[in-house]
Amino acid sequence: MNETLKTRLMSLVLASVAMGACLLAAAEPVLLWEIGSRDNDTQDLALGRDRYAEFSEDPFFVVGQSDAAAVWPYCHPGPQDAWAGNRQHAFTIVFGLATVPTEPSKLILDFADAHPGAPPVMRVDVNGHQTDLRLRGGAGDAAIFGDVSQARETVHELPVPPDHLRAGANRIAITSVGGSWALYDWIGFEAPAGTQVTPIEGATALVVAQTGGVLTRDGAGALFQPIKVNVIHLGEPRDVQLAIEGLEQRQVSLEAGTHWVDLLAPAVGQPRSLKIALLHNGEVLDQMETLLEPVRKWEVHILHHTHLDIGYTHVQTEVMTRQWEHLEKAIELARATRDYPEGARFKWLPEGLWAVDGYLGQASGEQRNALIEAVKNGSIGLDALYGHELTALCRPEELLELTYCARNLSQKYGLTIDTAMITDVPGYTWGIVPVLAQSGVRYFGIGPNRGHRIGFTLSEWGDKPSYWVSPSGRERILFWVAGEGYSLFHDAPMRDGSRILASLERLEAKNYPYDITYIRYNIGGDNGPPDEGLCDFVRDWNETYAYPKLIISTPRECFEAFEQRYGSQLPEIRGDFTPYWEDGAASSARETAINRASAERLVQANALWAMLRDPADYPAERFHDAWRDVVLYDEHTWGAHNSITEPESDFVKQQWAIKQAFALEGERKSGALLDEACDVVRAAGATVEAVRVFNTCSWERTGMVTVPAKGLPEGDLLAHRGNREITPSQRLSNGDFVFIARKVPPFGSVDYRIEKASGYSIKHNMRIEGATLENRELALTVDSESGTIASLRKTLGRFQDEYVDDAAEAGLGAYIYVEGRDPANRKPAGPATLTVKENGPVMVSLLMESSAPGCRSLKREVRLIQDVPYAELIVTMDRENVYNQEAVHLAFPFSVAGSTIRIDTPWAPVEVEKDQLKGACKNYLTVQRWVDVSNDDFGVTLAPIDAPLIEIGKITNDPRVVGWREVIEPSSLVYSYAMNNYWETNYKASQEGVTTFRYAVLPHDGSFKEDRAMRFGVEASQPLVAVPVKPGGPAPEPFLRVKPEHVLVTNLKPSDDGTGWIARLYAASTEPQTARLGGKVTSFGEMHGSNLNEEAQTALQDVVGVPPQGMVTVRVNRD
Repeated sequence: MNETLKTRLMSLVLASVAMGACLLAAAEPVLLWEIGSRDNDTQDLALGRDRYAEFSEDPFFVVGQSDAAAVWPYCHPGPQDAWAGNRQHAFTIVFGLATVPTEPSKLILDFADAHPGAPPVMRVDVNGHQTDLRLRGGAGDAAIFGDVSQARETVHELPVPPDHLRAGANRIAITSVGGSWALYDWIGFEAPAGTQVTPIEGATALVVAQTGGVLTRDGAGALFQPIKVNVIHLGEPRDVQLAIEGLEQRQVSLEAGTHWVDLLAPAVGQPRSLKIALLHNGEVLDQMETLLEPVRKWEVHILHHTHLDIGYTHVQTEVMTRQWEHLEKAIELARATRDYPEGARFKWLPEGLWAVDGYLGQASGEQRNALIEAVKNGSIGLDALYGHELTALCRPEELLELTYCARNLSQKYGLTIDTAMITDVPGYTWGIVPVLAQSGVRYFGIGPNRGHRIGFTLSEWGDKPSYWVSPSGRERILFWVAGEGYSLFHDAPMRDGSRILASLERLEAKNYPYDITYIRYNIGGDNGPPDEGLCDFVRDWNETYAYPKLIISTPRECFEAFEQRYGSQLPEIRGDFTPYWEDGAASSARETAINRASAERLVQANALWAMLRDPADYPAERFHDAWRDVVLYDEHTWGAHNSITEPESDFVKQQWAIKQAFALEGERKSGALLDEACDVVRAAGATVEAVRVFNTCSWERTGMVTVPAKGLPEGDLLAHRGNREITPSQRLSNGDFVFIARKVPPFGSVDYRIEKASGYSIKHNMRIEGATLENRELALTVDSESGTIASLRKTLGRFQDEYVDDAAEAGLGAYIYVEGRDPANRKPAGPATLTVKENGPVMVSLLMESSAPGCRSLKREVRLIQDVPYAELIVTMDRENVYNQEAVHLAFPFSVAGSTIRIDTPWAPVEVEKDQLKGACKNYLTVQRWVDVSNDDFGVTLAPIDAPLIEIGKITNDPRVVGWREVIEPSSLVYSYAMNNYWETNYKASQEGVTTFRYAVLPHDGSFKEDRAMRFGVEASQPLVAVPVKPGGPAPEPFLRVKPEHVLVTNLKPSDDGTGWIARLYAASTEPQTARLGGKVTSFGEMHGSNLNEEAQTALQDVVGVPPQGMVTVRVNRD
């Protein structure tokens, strides 16, 4: 080929390529129309950037005529948005085309953001051709409130084939069929070059058909399904007909705009596609297909209640009077609607019994009778709990006191209270199951908060009714978490069925298998009133619709109907629903410690009243009054709604003064009851010559006894048992006198004489040398720089290796301050100064003083005591007044390879992970008396006496930064989560002043033993009690003995009626136990099994069967 020919051919090729490029350029698509500006902002759309709450109607946008800033809202709500009616919303666009393009077009939806937890599903319908889009979760709520700087944009491009378009009018409907809101940035429609938009002067079209979830009946009783059809019309008024295939037509007169038209189709049992036609004088203007799904024959029980916040919205005393007004209004409404149809009559739930108890205490006879009659006829539903407790904070006996008022009212008035409600609070300790079951409760209904710091509560347990089985396996209750929480109607009363129907749609989407459900109904916010219009709405609804059938109900009626139909299908669950809100108790750590001690003191006072006093003298009401204060401190309402945002306001201070008084009054009353029990043996006079040491436990104890300095002779003293057997004794640096009381019998006592010491010495094995302390059992060393326990070893027993992880950042008791919410911002205490505080035959101790962030001062004292196999750590912080977010953690890095961690919860030991229900809180756990870290060979048990919260393995707070933890990885590192102010409401904003935290650390040989851990925990929290007595008194016989060692008496008391004694037994074992009872009390009269009402039931000899990890109550009558 010659060069000339090659050149000509190359020219032809290049010309062809150039021509092709021109053709391609000519075919580039054009932007046919747009809504808004593509600028990652919502300001140029209707209601933008932040007026979403003003949304009122679904938009109808006509290209070439409508103004996006006036017509098209920036926020597209979804069915989960209560503020927009809990329904689907169809946004409609209409545009005209001169001709249909021959190539595909493109619809571009640019979403600025979407709801982070429930992003919507958008159904895009182009002239009847549908596509579903699942949007991804957005960045948070900031964008809907106007801050789009961190918004998470999502763009969807949908091809539109030519056969989906038509010459003339075209319509696009974007319908939110699931989820919550999305925010628009821009919408555009690209079409091939040459496509032209034409004005629309007249058009009528179908937009969307919504089948809803209701059924109606005709006069013959046949069921029909309503269909709502959205029709758009442009131009002059015209009459049209809508018809469902094979059925009668519906005549409609249309003005310009959008219209909803109601049609009826026979109810279907299987999904069926139906054609809907729009006609004018027989001419088909438009048609569409819709899928008709079967509608269940739902029964929806409406549980109408206040939400009892003891404070928060108003000062506690005002809340009480408001709740009394609610009760009286409810009784009035029940009378006014008693002739309404069944299911539409008024019923009211006051939730906890706190306000009911107060009302009955001040009501006239007529008012009291009216309330009791309303309860008996079912108009008022009473539930078993006194308040909405943070149940994991409760000591075991305190948990029982939660149901005392219900049991008392049942006995006094002949009522049946067999349901319990908890509202707002997410998570519940496992021990609530045996407590409720033994209180006669069959049903436990939960209505948690819908989103605030609830972790996985609703996502894992919403609408999953189950039988919750107790640790012993002997009891179970029907447990049901309302999937919508409790506040679905906080903002507006029920005046249409949209939110009910949206809730049922969500149940369908979750494949909920039952046809009965319930809705918590509470209006007006917390402490809200009865809804005077509810009964009329329900009556009218049920007259209009056959299903869903609405039933104003009580928990008992609802749960009983459900159980009768579905009880045999329900699963059983076992484990701890580790709670989420107990962390707020660390915002008032000082008062929390006081309250924990008061609960322990009341148990000890009970025992002393049983041991020392005639049961007829037992002040039962004063004990219940003291318990009431303890219970009310642990109730979930800590303070005011603005406690964090306005901590210095008078309202916040008034609320806290009352809340704090519960703790302080519980302390005062429990102390007075304990002292009064001992008054019968207390010696008069200013000088203490002898003390009687009481053991309020069911096992023999040896331990340190403290006698306050007041009343003691000056100088050195000694203590002996009258036989000149001198026991180790010591004057402490504060002037108190301590000695070792050995082998004090269970529920018994030993007398010790106290005398001036003159030249005596006693052998002991207490030693302090430098930074090392030793007793017969243990040796520990304090790091002189950090002031933490760097080494802890047993000097007796099989395992004498190190119990402190030397690879940890610091030793036991390390102070860690987190500034802000992020645990990465952690700061240690400053260098420590060590001094010997105590050095004697009873106790040796070192005091470590440091500077510390967030504190004016930090003092830590580590102690060893003669004949006591555990070490004590006392941490005293003088806190600054800090309102910025902060937290204090104390580290306990144990060295126990391959360990398992177990914690003490009321009536239920819990192995971490294994015994926790799915969805339980794992960022922090709430502990009663002990945490055990063990493997098969050895371990260590920690008693966090004053601080109930722990974290395992790492600091996992605040969840707003680190997220909710799903798994607790194996670790032997435990943090005491001592203080925080992380909440946004309710809890304390700061805690200035001195707070003390006490810890005891027990290294042990062998694997975990529950009875050992429980005895250690009780001994750390319930000290031996010393009472001044006259010297030479007789040694009383032990009041009660129990064998075997696995059975512990958790409470010994005179019976409330003053005619006998009550003993609560617990089997600290995974095997059933046969308990043998002996001692003085068993000779007084007949022994019976008892219920929690202290009524004699099955006659017993001296043997009682106790189920594994279960409790039983025994009554001994006084002959």
